Amino acid sequence: MSRHKHLARKLRLAKAGKSNESLPVWVVVKTLRKYTSNPRRRNWRTSKLKA
Repeated sequence: MSRHKHLARKLRLAKAGKSNESLPVWVVVKTLRKYTSNPRRRNWRTSKLKA
């Protein structure tokens, strides 16, 4: 990928990076471990973004 990215692409990549985080610990504690993982988690190698 090029070093100098367009702003729109950079914003999309930043949003995808933020949404790829794991579930916060306080959510797991508050829901009594009913929700323990993020179902929308994405791996950088197996599934690619359409950015």
